[in-house]
Amino acid sequence: MGTPHDSPPAGTQDRLPPAVRITVRTAERMRDLGLRLASLLEPGDLVLLNGELGAGKTTLTRGLGEGLGVRGAVTSPTFVIARVHPSLTGGPALVHVDAYRLGGGLDEMEDLDLDVSLPESVVVVEWGEGKVEELSEARLQVVIERTVGSAPEADDDARVVTVSGIGPRWAATDLSALGG
Repeated sequence: MGTPHDSPPAGTQDRLPPAVRITVRTAERMRDLGLRLASLLEPGDLVLLNGELGAGKTTLTRGLGEGLGVRGAVTSPTFVIARVHPSLTGGPALVHVDAYRLGGGLDEMEDLDLDVSLPESVVVVEWGEGKVEELSEARLQVVIERTVGSAPEADDDARVVTVSGIGPRWAATDLSALGG
């Protein structure tokens, strides 16, 4: 596969849904977005979360875990690199990876055996851009950005979340439902 800035595979560009931008004003709303996102996920899905420290990546993943009905508290896997949360409902497990401390791309990620886990799990990789795209021809890319307003009434806790489907898996998926 290519880098995160490569074009989609030939023939899929016109069929990919447009990216969805959602303003999220609280941590609770970020968790709720994770719940909505979970309803779109299937075994084998790869989700890349990108955003600065404290942007809300783990909070979003917490909502994903709730929506997928997995066991265990979803917390940042920064110091253990990856955590597996088995399903309590017969659905896919959630494999939650933090690639922040990994610098070598897919070579360093191979020790985690994500390619083995991916077919039957939902794999969520924080800080995964440029490191794990080769795991799957399709992925959901989520970018979380802080909004910094210049007006006194600006909401410094708000985030803008951009969700993009990449590859054939996401060609027919309506991401606009996430904004609800």
